[in-house]
Amino acid sequence: MPRKLPFRVIHASGQDESYRASELNYHSPLTKGWQASRYCLYPQDIVLQLDQRCRLRKIQILSHQYLIATKIEFFVGDVPEDMSPNLENARYTRLGYVSLSDNEKTGFKARELKSVHVDAVGLYLKLNIHKNHINKYNIYNQVGIIAINVIGETLKGPSDFMDPEYYLDPDRKGQLDDLGLDTYNKPDYISPLDDLAFDMYQDPEIAGIIRKLEKKKQEAVLQERFDYAKRLKSAITELQKVGEKLGKYEVEKRQAVENEDYDKAKLKKVQMDEYRLQVYRDLNLADLLETTGSRHPQVIDLEPIRQATPPRLLELTPRSPIQRSPPRTPPPRTPYDERPLPALKRPPAVPDEEPEPAETAVGITGEPEPLTEKDLREASAAIDVFGEQLVSKAYSKTWSYREDALLAVYKQMQDLPATAPKDEAKSMIRATIFLVKKAIDDKVYAVFKAGLHLLKMILTEYVPKHKIQKQDTVWAVERSMQNLLHKSGDTAVRNRDDAKNFVLEMARYPEVKPTNCVPHEAVKPMKNSVAPRLGQSRCEIVEMLYKDLGIKTNSGLNIDNIMQFCVAALGHHAGEVRDVSERIIKAIYKEDRQAVKDYLPADDDKTRKITLYRQLFEYFDKVDGKPSKADVRKKRSDEETKKQAEIEALQKQLQSLKDMASGKQPVDENLLKADKNKKKNEPPKKSKIINKKPTADDDDTSVYNMDNICIFCGERNESFTEEGLDLHYWKHCPMLKRCTNCKQVVEIATYTDHLLNECEAKNNYSKCNRCTEAIPKSEYDQHVSEKSCNAAKSSANHCPLCHQNVSSGEDGWKNHLMGKDGCKQNPRRLLSLNKNPSTGGTSKNKPKATGKNKKTPR
Repeated sequence: MPRKLPFRVIHASGQDESYRASELNYHSPLTKGWQASRYCLYPQDIVLQLDQRCRLRKIQILSHQYLIATKIEFFVGDVPEDMSPNLENARYTRLGYVSLSDNEKTGFKARELKSVHVDAVGLYLKLNIHKNHINKYNIYNQVGIIAINVIGETLKGPSDFMDPEYYLDPDRKGQLDDLGLDTYNKPDYISPLDDLAFDMYQDPEIAGIIRKLEKKKQEAVLQERFDYAKRLKSAITELQKVGEKLGKYEVEKRQAVENEDYDKAKLKKVQMDEYRLQVYRDLNLADLLETTGSRHPQVIDLEPIRQATPPRLLELTPRSPIQRSPPRTPPPRTPYDERPLPALKRPPAVPDEEPEPAETAVGITGEPEPLTEKDLREASAAIDVFGEQLVSKAYSKTWSYREDALLAVYKQMQDLPATAPKDEAKSMIRATIFLVKKAIDDKVYAVFKAGLHLLKMILTEYVPKHKIQKQDTVWAVERSMQNLLHKSGDTAVRNRDDAKNFVLEMARYPEVKPTNCVPHEAVKPMKNSVAPRLGQSRCEIVEMLYKDLGIKTNSGLNIDNIMQFCVAALGHHAGEVRDVSERIIKAIYKEDRQAVKDYLPADDDKTRKITLYRQLFEYFDKVDGKPSKADVRKKRSDEETKKQAEIEALQKQLQSLKDMASGKQPVDENLLKADKNKKKNEPPKKSKIINKKPTADDDDTSVYNMDNICIFCGERNESFTEEGLDLHYWKHCPMLKRCTNCKQVVEIATYTDHLLNECEAKNNYSKCNRCTEAIPKSEYDQHVSEKSCNAAKSSANHCPLCHQNVSSGEDGWKNHLMGKDGCKQNPRRLLSLNKNPSTGGTSKNKPKATGKNKKTPR
C-alpha cells in the first residue's frame, strides 16, 4: 500500500539564505519552504534522494503564494545495479510537467497544491523549475516551493504493518474477507494521513498521536474490537480539529517572537499547553493508547511513523503526566473552541452563557499588567480622571479585571454628588465614554454587558442628575453609536441582538429622544462593501426605529434620509440585506407613494427586467389597485386564445360551406341560414383600413405597436422579445457599442459622456477641449501638444469612433452610424446593411424613441 516516503534534499542549483532547500525535508505549519536566489537564472533544479529504491505513485507540490513558477518538470532517477548508488551515477527519465496558475484571482493570498499521479521506480526525484510568473509582489523574479510530498512503495527492505502483502497473505485474506474490510484489499489506497495537507496544517505532536491511533484502530478491527475501534475513530476526528487550531496558535506564536512581542508569545505558549492538556484529559488519551495495558496484550510500536517536524522555536513548559482512569461514560462534550481552560472556569453570569475565551489563560496574579507607552498615550484622558491603576484593569488581558474596572467606574459616577463642578462632571462623562467604547468592542460577553449597563446609567441617571448640556449628550451618543452599530454585525447572535435592542432602547431615553441623534446615526448610508451580517443588522435597526418612531416631524426619521439609506442598501451584493431594505420601502410606500417612487428608477420595461425592481413595482401596483404585468399578460393570452378559437370555428364553418357547394356533403339549410344572417348583420368593410399608415397620434395598438421594435435603430423583428432585444442591443444594434472598460452597452452618441462621467474607469480619462473627446490620461499631454485631432463644431455632432463631425440631430447620428456612406469605424453598420440592404441603414417610416422610453441598455 502506498505511504509517505521520507527523503532529503541533496542538491539545489540555488537558494535564498533565509529560505534554504533543507526546509523541504520537513512538513509542519512552521515550514517556510525553499526560495530561489534573487535574480537567478532559469530553470532551477532540486534533487531529492529517497531512503531507498521505491516505486513512486504520487507527487505533491505546494507552491508559494506569489513566487510562482510557470512550469515544473519531474524526472525520476535510478542507478544501474552494477554501479554505486550516488548522484553522479543516476540516470533520469522524464515523467512530465505541471503548469501553475498566476494566482491573480486570489489576490496572491492562496497557495496552489498540485498533485500528480505517477508510476515510476527510482532512488532520486528531480524537479526542473522554470521561470516565474511576473507580479507586483515578486520584485526579485524568484520562485518558491513551500513543501514537497512523495508517496509510494518501498521495493527493498522489511515489510511493515501497512505493506499490502500483509493483507494479501492467504490466511489473513480469508479473515479480512469475513470482516468485509474492502479497504485493505485496495493496493492503491492512499491514506489521508499521508496527504501533504495533513502535515502542513496539523500540530506535529497531534499528528503523531493521530497516526498512532489510526494504527491501533486497524489492529482493533483485525482483533474484532469494534467498540474500541469506534472510540478511536471518534477521537481521531476530534484530534484533527484540535491539531489545526494548535497549528494556528503555533504560527501566531512564531510571528509574535519575530515581532519581539514576548508577552503575546508567552500567552500563546500557555494557551497551547492548557488547551492541549485539557483535550488529552477529555479524550482520556492514555486509555485510548493503552499505555498501561489492554484487553489483548500485544507489542505495539508507539513511535511516530515519520518524524517530519523540526524542533519548535519556543520550549514549552513540562506537561503533567497523563494517568489512566477506569472506564466511564463520558459526559456530552461541547466543541473545544467553546470550552474554558480548566484553571479559570467561572460560574456563568447568565443562563446558558458560553465559556469565556481562552485569553484568560494567563491567570489572575493579583495585579493587572502595567500599561504600555502606547496605552498610556491613548488613555491619558481616562487616567487623569480615574487613575492609572483603574485604567490598567480596563486594558488587562484578564477579562475579569476589565469587568471590575467598569463596575468601579459605575460606582464612582453614581457617587459623584450633584453639586460637583460642571467641568468635573463633563470630564468624567468623556473619560467614561472612552472606556464604554472599548467595552462594547470587547469579545467577552460579560464585559460587553457591563459596558451597556454603564452607558445606560450615564444617559438615564448621570445626565439629568448633573444637567449635562445637550451637545455633550449628543457627543456621547454619537461616539458610542459607532461601536454599537459595528457590534450589531458580530458573529455571536446574542451580541448582535443586544446591540440592536440597546440602540432602540437608547432612542427612547428621555434625555436622548429630543436630540434625534440615534436615528440620524442609524440612517447614514452604508457602503456596498460592508459585510453581509453587519449590513443586515444595520437595515434591521432602521426598520425597528421606523416601526417605533414612525415618520414624524420630531422623530428624526423622514422620507429623505430613510429612502437614501434603503436605496443604497438595495445595491448591496447580499440578498439578506436587500430583503430588509425592500421591506422598509414597501412599508413606507403605504404612507407616501409618490415620494418613494421619486427615489427609485423610472417604472419602465427596462427597469422591470431587474428582478428586485420588478417585485417592488408589482407590489406598488397591487397597493394601488392596478393589475400587475402578469395579470395583463394573462388577460391578453386569454383574449388571444378566445380569438383563435373563433377563427378556427369560422374556418371550420367555411370549409363546410365549400364542401356543400362542391357536393362533397349534403346541404345543411340551418348552416346556410346562419351564415346568411351573420353576413347581413356585419357592417360593410372599408378597404382603406388596409392601406392605413401609422401616425404619431394613432392609439390603435392592433394597427401599430412598439413591442417588436428597437427604439434606437428602429428595426422591427418578430424575434424582438425581451430576450431578443437584449441580444440585439448586446451584439447587433448599429447605434450602440460596448464600453471597452466596464463592458456596459451605451449609445455611441453619448459614449464620450459615459467615459467622462459614468464609467467605472472615468478617473482614467480627461476631456480634450479641441475635439471634445475622452482621452486616456496617459496619452492626454501628447494628444493636446500635437493638436492633430479633428476640432469639433458646435453646430454638428462629433463621432467618437471615426473622430469626424457629422450632421446635427438624431437623424444625423442615424445616417452616419447606419447609412451606406456612414462611419467606417462602426463594425455593426455593415451587419445592419447586410441584414436590410434595401433600407440603406436609414429609419424612414420607423418610430422614434422619445421621452423616458429612450434609455440606454445596461
